[in-house]
Amino acid sequence: MRKILAAVLSMMLLASLIVLPAAAESAVTLDTIKLGFIHVSDPSDMGYTYNHDLGTKAMQKELGLRDDQIVNKYNIPETDECADAVQELIDDGCNIIFGTSFGFENYLLAAAKENPDVQFCHATGYQAAGAGLANFHNYFGKIFQARYLSGIVAGMKSLEIKNNVLGYVTAMPFAECISGFTSFYLGAKSVNPDVTMKVMYTNSWNDPTKEAQVAKALIDAGAGILSQHADSTATATTCEANGVFHVGYNSDMTSVAPNASLTSAVWDWSKYLIYAVNTYLAGEPIATDWAGDLASGMCNISTINEAIAAPGTDAAVEAARAKIVSGELKIFAGPLTGNGKAFDGSDVSIDLKAGEVYLDGKDESGVVSAPSWNFIIPGVEVIGE
Repeated sequence: MRKILAAVLSMMLLASLIVLPAAAESAVTLDTIKLGFIHVSDPSDMGYTYNHDLGTKAMQKELGLRDDQIVNKYNIPETDECADAVQELIDDGCNIIFGTSFGFENYLLAAAKENPDVQFCHATGYQAAGAGLANFHNYFGKIFQARYLSGIVAGMKSLEIKNNVLGYVTAMPFAECISGFTSFYLGAKSVNPDVTMKVMYTNSWNDPTKEAQVAKALIDAGAGILSQHADSTATATTCEANGVFHVGYNSDMTSVAPNASLTSAVWDWSKYLIYAVNTYLAGEPIATDWAGDLASGMCNISTINEAIAAPGTDAAVEAARAKIVSGELKIFAGPLTGNGKAFDGSDVSIDLKAGEVYLDGKDESGVVSAPSWNFIIPGVEVIGE
């Protein structure tokens, strides 16, 4: 009897020493999850970061998160300061870290390798597919679809004002930017076959002074309507001050340029944020690459400024939208030729025949999130930096 009692007591002692798995004690819930965001500027740019911030707030409202569950790092340059910001967010206990600028990717990727328990989601990048990491992801969207629609708005206005020269203020000679201005131009050309476009780079994502200078140079070169792939509203206000028209990016810019800004190609980043958080909380893998589109609401154009838009613009836009959503209209469709540079700097070219289609990002289903069209097509002229 004593032996049996001793055995029972020994088993009870061993049971008391068993430690439950850490995951069982610290499972992340909607109430405990913490999210970190790294931005290259801040919401005062009224463009890129402002729009990302709107997406964060929409996600927060949708999911019912508290303010203390979201940590924003603003005005982080694409330098080693990004690595410091990432580490601060990790130390602060963030479960998912979102980096929203192209130049953040290498820093997030390095951190992902060292911190397998933290999820890293990078907007506009392209390296996740080749990284082979379960905790590193790229997300973007088919903004070229919205750019095409905004191009139609510009093309209709160019017919009305009888000026066939468009201008485009863009940041970098990267596929993200080239894909955008090409689709904008193709949209304009779909309603005005005689339109041409001059492009200038600022070599910065957010430099209001340079953006204003480039915008003025394009106006002086004869452009009657300007669009942009730059973070601030400087292009819009320069157009307003010089009596020409404007198509914006990231946010509706009519408030700062009511007599110039026709519409903007815009994002709803909350679509991805809600997806990523819900997927993580469900214990499921976040997609390596993710790309929303017009149909999902990830990409769109802002309300057309009817006070200055050309008659018939809304009908032309909605007809094209229906064809894009149905799949009838592909943006990069032949006959179409172009020349450009690959990521490694080598010369590349394309020659699409009638009936052939280039599906930007390899697959319009979103298998690869980053844009890949980097060809300058006839009718588009890069005139300087």
